Amino acid sequence: MDWFPLLNSLRIALISTGFVFFAGIFTAYKIAGMPRLVKGTLDVFLTLPLVLPPTVVGYLLLRVLGPRSSIGAWMLEQLDLKLTMHWWSAVFSTIVVTFPLMYRTARSSFEAFDETLAYAGQTLGLSNTYIFWRIRMPACKQGILAGTVLAFARALGEYGATSMLTGYIPGKTATISTTVYQLWRTGNDRLAFRWVLVNIAISVIVLLSVNMLERKKTTKGGLA
Repeated sequence: MDWFPLLNSLRIALISTGFVFFAGIFTAYKIAGMPRLVKGTLDVFLTLPLVLPPTVVGYLLLRVLGPRSSIGAWMLEQLDLKLTMHWWSAVFSTIVVTFPLMYRTARSSFEAFDETLAYAGQTLGLSNTYIFWRIRMPACKQGILAGTVLAFARALGEYGATSMLTGYIPGKTATISTTVYQLWRTGNDRLAFRWVLVNIAISVIVLLSVNMLERKKTTKGGLA
């Protein structure tokens, strides 16, 4: 059994999760303090990939990054770099698809934060950077960790946008999801089912992790 699809899926998920972790936290923190109208408008734009069909997201990414697009054509002409049909091309699609999960979860955590703790830190002369990393983030860590785990799981199982941006090349761009589809399409149900079991096992582990984080959060809230 060739384990490349699993390893490729893991590295794509890890890279994209690392990016959306910081980007989602930064964006959520900035937007959480904005006026309601501005916040609602930005929410619609930033959360849209979460409700759009993955194939629509993939199509839009092809219009932006494909070799016929302005960006894709410029990269191909100036740097001889094609932004599609590489394993790392999937990172673009997984970032777009998973960002809303990280952003919404982090924003909810920041909005539930007791601002009197930050005000108390300011009266003690603490910098905003110190307050953010040493007071705000520890208080919101359960929600942020849950968002990170969900983003990783979503990236690991992404298919629609990824298949349109990277295709399926065994040993080069294959992921778990695209491998399952190709094996089913070619009639290799036995091997496809094995990959399904691998995906289910990973998903169960992820969901158990999220439940444990939520349980810890609830327990702490009850003790408080």
